[in-house]
Amino acid sequence: MCAAIMVKIVDMDKKVTLSTQLEGDVDGGGAVILLNKFTVQPEDVDEFLKVFQATTKVMKQQPGFISAQLHRGIAGSSTFFNYAVFESAEHFKRAFNTPEFRSSMACLPPNTVMSPHLFKKVAVPDICVD
Repeated sequence: MCAAIMVKIVDMDKKVTLSTQLEGDVDGGGAVILLNKFTVQPEDVDEFLKVFQATTKVMKQQPGFISAQLHRGIAGSSTFFNYAVFESAEHFKRAFNTPEFRSSMACLPPNTVMSPHLFKKVAVPDICVD
């Protein structure tokens, strides 16, 4: 059995929160990237990785999920970034709001802080394409 409360969420963008991004009619024009920073206590890293694996397995079953990759800071850092791709913001919204995903998130170690935000690729001439 996991904790009854969700992990602490700290928005990356104070003006456009994840909640704002998921309200009403979300931008359904193409793929979105979820960047999610996790700050984990060093003693909780192993538990965090187990829960991340289980939670991502839940996400992989959701329509519109494309991929996920977890990155860890070097030199013994316990800061992680998850980079996940969904077909659209609407697909992410539906997946994020499933009871299965919500209950799996409740299993994260209690002092974990996460900062999720949705992004779209931006074209910059001579640098990157969208």
